[in-house]
Order: sequence, then C-alpha cells, then structure tokens
Amino acid sequence: MAAADAEKNPKEEEEEERVGGEVLYFGSTAWDTMGRRPSNSFGNLISPTRLRTLVGVDIRFVASGSVSCHCVAVDTHGRCYTWGRNEKGQLGHGDTLQRNLPTVVSGLSKYKIAKAGSGRSHTVVVTDDGKSFAFGWNKHGQLGSGSVKNEAHLSPVSCLISQATDVACGGEFTMWLSSIEGSSILSAGLPQYGQLGHGTNREYNSKNSSVKLVYEPLPRPQAIAAFSEKTIVKVACGTNHTVAVDSSGFVYTWGYGGYGRLGHREQKDEWVPRLVDVFQRKNVLPPDAVVSAGSANSACTAGGGQLYMWGKIKNTGDDWMYPKPLMDLSGWNIHCMHSGHLHHVVGADDSCISWGAAQYGELGYGPHGQKSSSNPKKIESLDGIRIISVACGTGLSAVVVDRKSAGECLDQLDIYDGDSSVEGVLDDTNVNGMAKSSASPVKTPKNTNTKKRNKKEVPLPSSESESEDYGIKEEEDSEDDTYGNGCVKKANNKRGRGRPKGSSKTLTEVSGRGRGRPKGSSTSAVTTKVSGRSRGRPKSTETKLSGKGSRGRPKKSKS
Repeated sequence: MAAADAEKNPKEEEEEERVGGEVLYFGSTAWDTMGRRPSNSFGNLISPTRLRTLVGVDIRFVASGSVSCHCVAVDTHGRCYTWGRNEKGQLGHGDTLQRNLPTVVSGLSKYKIAKAGSGRSHTVVVTDDGKSFAFGWNKHGQLGSGSVKNEAHLSPVSCLISQATDVACGGEFTMWLSSIEGSSILSAGLPQYGQLGHGTNREYNSKNSSVKLVYEPLPRPQAIAAFSEKTIVKVACGTNHTVAVDSSGFVYTWGYGGYGRLGHREQKDEWVPRLVDVFQRKNVLPPDAVVSAGSANSACTAGGGQLYMWGKIKNTGDDWMYPKPLMDLSGWNIHCMHSGHLHHVVGADDSCISWGAAQYGELGYGPHGQKSSSNPKKIESLDGIRIISVACGTGLSAVVVDRKSAGECLDQLDIYDGDSSVEGVLDDTNVNGMAKSSASPVKTPKNTNTKKRNKKEVPLPSSESESEDYGIKEEEDSEDDTYGNGCVKKANNKRGRGRPKGSSKTLTEVSGRGRGRPKGSSTSAVTTKVSGRSRGRPKSTETKLSGKGSRGRPKKSKS
C-alpha cells in the first residue's frame, strides 16, 4: 500500500498543479495614472470583479510586482495572458498599446508557460521545459538576454538560462531558480544596492573630469556564489531587495536595507545573502512555506504556519527591524500571499484576507467597506471561497478563486468589459481605438528638496520617500505634473515679498509668505490657498482657511 501511495502522489501533485479557477481583479484600471496622480474613483474596481476575456478560462497562476502596473496570468494549458500598462512593451504584444483586459501573448504560443514574474516595466516567464523568455524594459539588463543594446523588447526574447524552475522580479532586476546543481539561483539586472547578491554594486565613475557614479548592468544571468553548496527552493523580490529560502528551511535576505526590510535589526545594505537569525533551529520554514516581499517589507510563514513580517508595515508607526509574528493571523492556514506597494492579500483556509494602505480599491472591501485597513480583514464577498493564487501590484490586486467552492457566488459578481470610461483606454477587441500609452506622457518636475535615505535609492513608491502619499516617482517612466497631495506646482518660486499695489493672488497658489503686502492690494480666491504664513497680511482679507493655528498656517477664523 505504501508503495502504491508513493507512486500515486506525484500524479496527484501534478493534477493539483493543473487545477485552475477564475481570475478576479480589484484596483485601478486607469493604467496611465495609477500610482502617479492623486487617486479618485475614476476607473477603480473596488470589489472583486470578473474579467470578460477570462470568464470560463481555467487560470492557475497570476503574477504582478510591488511596483508593477500590469498583470500576468497563466492558464492550465500553459497560455500566457497580460494586461495593464505597456509603455515599455512589458505586455509582450509587440507594441506599446495598453490592454485593459487580459490578452494572450502570441509570441509564447509555442510554449507551455509554468511560472511568471513582473517588475516595474518588464516581465519574465518560465516554460515547463526549463526555458525562460522576457519582454519589456531592459536598460539595466533585467531581461537576462545578455545585452543592453536594446533598451526595450516589445516581444519575447530568450533569456540566457537553462533548466529554470521559477522566476521572481524586482523593480529593475530578475531572479531565476534553476535545477542545475551549484547554480540553484541566478540573477541579472540593476546591482545598485547589492540586490543581485554578487558582493558588489558594480559602481564606477563614468566621467574623468567630474564625478558621475553609475552602476554597470548585469545583462547575463549569473549564479550567486554564496549558494554554490546550497539549494534555493523559494525566492521573492521587493523593489530593491530579495528574500530566499533554501532546502533546509533557512531564510536569507540581501539588497537595500532601508526600513529594516532585510530583518537584520539594522538598515544596512547587504551585497551578499545574509542569514535571518530568527528562522533557525526549531523555527525553520517548512516545505510548504509562503514567502513574500513588498516594496519595503518582507513576510513568510514559519513553524506552525505562523506569519512573520518585517520592514515598513504601516504608513505610520515604527518599522519592524526584525521578523515578528502577525498575531492577527495566528491559527489561519495560509497557502498563498503576495505584497504590493503597502498592501497585502492572503489566501487562508476558505477566505481571502487583505490589509494595508490603499488608494484604488485594491483591498477589495467594496463600496461600503473602508478604503484602508491597518489590520487584516476578510473580503466579505469572497468569504467561503478557496483562493488558488494571489498577486499584488501598485494599486491593484488579482486573485484566482476555485470555482467549486465559489459556486453561484461568481454569478453575483460584476463582469468588467474593459470600457471603464477611462479616457483613452479601451479593451483589446478594439485595436484601432487603443491609445498609445507613450503617445503623450505627462511629466512632473523633480523635487530637489526630497530627503534622502542611506544612499540615492532609485525613486520608489511613497514607502521609499518621506511623504505618506501614494504618488510614485519612477526613474524611467513619465510622470504627472502634480504633487502627491494634488496641488499644482507654481510656475515660479517668488515668495510674494513686496508685491506691488493692485496685484492679486492666483487661484491655485500653493505657497507664499505674503510679507509686506500693501493694504490696498486685493486678494481673490483665497479659499483655494493651500498654505501660507500670512505674516503681514492686512486685516481686511475676506476669507481664511481653517487651520491649527501653528506657524506657517492661518489661524481658524472666528464666527
């Protein structure tokens, strides 16, 4: 009997792996603006919603990334679907047209896709026979094609790797797992913070007469020497850091150390993999452990299925400098998890749980639910439904639900047709009506006053900046012309001192000291003024904003 069971198990495992379900999506569909401009309800799907092109399609895996504004789905037949932002060709369709609905990547139709990973503007997939293909932005060599001659590949290109088993993508780098002994994990891309794990950031001065530090790309996948005698079985990538687990259950982290995301009780960058001391002895990770990495945090399940997290967990409060158990989820059987910008989605037992800071409905709580949640909370519309796979990106979440446990609940959910009245974005069925995402990019001026952390980190989602807004400043992508708080930047930096008579304030003035204003000057539309010291303002001013009365803010007007 034991022998028969042993022969049966591999087949059962293979059958389980092929089981698929239906994709539900929640979050923004305004691909051009998500993560760049202040959020509004325009184009947001705030409840789990079915996607028209995937209704009835058996999907077994979805992928996105902490700084990704696009998604990847793989069905049980190995077909690959992509949708979302496509400014760098990260969808792999040979163009830069946005896809509001999942579309099959025709360049991969000859292969059966098994795994996929998503970076800021690139996508990497692994086939069932160990090959790997990539498409999108390649300025830093993150596609692993061996060259950076072409900054972007709009269609799939071969990665220089064999016997690949899995893949994970960071912001501008990629990690592959391989079945080759001594080369179980390989990396390529941007080495700026040591996130590739090769003991160097490949920094050099590109100018002889002055100092201009640049980081030499690594376009050819290279095995991480520190693991030459170990076998890595799980890997997850944040924006600029990596988390890996070996076959013995030990956890290693490396890359950018800000906010304690590496779990070493300090914020130092690590250029080579470093063991996380919390997960040793009796607390090593089991074979079915879940590992996740967000923009500025990390997570995994350890002994007894307990979920541990570390790094920047919330927008406010102290950062967790080393792994701590998240007691709110004690006792839950977590079988899948993914982290986005500052939000997380978990599949546990027959429930879907989410929490974190959200702006676009990516927590899926619905129209009557709260926008964000600092504590894990069940998505009521998915209660009692088993989750097969989850993926989180910047302002988006996608889950694959089991149809059997969902039953008739799926019929009660809305179906998204791709036309969300988001201007300039149509579904893939109307190719002529699609807008090029790069046709008219909107740029925003760089903020030279931004405070810096340890080093000059590549601009990330707001978790990497001192502000708590959701605005994203991307190094390569186009940006909007507003601040995170929605205020329009002034055309000049005059402080308003000594303003001549008869002058008037503009409607959208952001700041101005107003010192020395003559009594005869008029003030119009003061109600839209965001901030101002108001020192020297004559008492004849008609309207003032309410405020705390502190210096730099107008006092509360008396009724």
